[in-house]
Amino acid sequence: MKSVLLIQTAFIGDLILSTVLIENLHLQYPNARIDFLVRKGNEEVLQSHPHVRKVLTWDKKKGKYRSLLSLLKQIRAEQYDIVINVQRYAATGFLTGLSRGKITIGYDKNPLSFLFTKKVQHVAGTAVQPVHETTRCNQLLQTIISTPVTKPVLYPSAADYAAIRKYQQEPYLVLAPGSVWFTKQVPVSKWTAILKQLPIRQKIYIIGTKKEQAVATAIMNELPAYTNIESLAGSLSILQSAALMQGALFNLVNDSAPLHIASAVNAPVIALFCSTIPGFGFTPLSDESYIVQAEAQLSCRPCGSHGKAACPKRHFDCANLINDERVASIILRKIMQQHAARTLKEHLVIN
Repeated sequence: MKSVLLIQTAFIGDLILSTVLIENLHLQYPNARIDFLVRKGNEEVLQSHPHVRKVLTWDKKKGKYRSLLSLLKQIRAEQYDIVINVQRYAATGFLTGLSRGKITIGYDKNPLSFLFTKKVQHVAGTAVQPVHETTRCNQLLQTIISTPVTKPVLYPSAADYAAIRKYQQEPYLVLAPGSVWFTKQVPVSKWTAILKQLPIRQKIYIIGTKKEQAVATAIMNELPAYTNIESLAGSLSILQSAALMQGALFNLVNDSAPLHIASAVNAPVIALFCSTIPGFGFTPLSDESYIVQAEAQLSCRPCGSHGKAACPKRHFDCANLINDERVASIILRKIMQQHAARTLKEHLVIN
């Protein structure tokens, strides 16, 4: 085993979860060259990854098919020993099947899977039989080697940790309120209901892309007395966000990319699920993690395997019925434990 290409050109969260393949490949073949193909804009996720030799990018927005053909030329020139495709779409199936890789692996649902040397059944998780995405990823690898299901891992650099150190002068929470999909995104009113139950001086950082700046502003406008809330939306890179989340008391997230960032640095997390369900397989993997969702049995939930641009029923009960008191109680318990620990430490020092 000398060279491997991994292909995952979906959103950032999917890419992060697929890093389990890097960890398991490196565990089995520590000297193998591992390259990774991602969609343009996601390459930063693997920027300082110690086990990745090269990151290839596919520009899906500008010259999509010209870029695809250029990538195929690069891939064929490498003559990879193994090509593993984590997606079920024709474009990546095209790259995999024509890659000239000695072994090509992908899901049976890919329309070009007949070109692969090995196919794996893609099993969607359900409420009754959940299947985590990391398990699905590793099933591809298990066609050639026996490997454990590890956690995804991100590797913020020393510079990333240095960049966020100024925000770590006191215990803090991180709130990531955004999502690509509306029905995966907890409303501002729900976030503010949670935060209003916390100590007024609690330090809270709101993170996300520039698109989340408006949401961050809306939350802070609803909490004028909470002067210790600060928006960092659009100010941090993905790996800087990961470094900040790693040191938080808790990270409050939707079923979205920040959830998986927390898992990849084993950060404490509370994940709120709206229209999607944990059974789909995108739950947190951190040692300290909680899932909170509407307790009522809603016949319309889930309304699809992905989020939607609007609630099909127009009531958005899957988000509005989330118990904000339960979320706040989990956080408050942690804050009190931290306070008690600091008080005990100070007492021991004095005596």
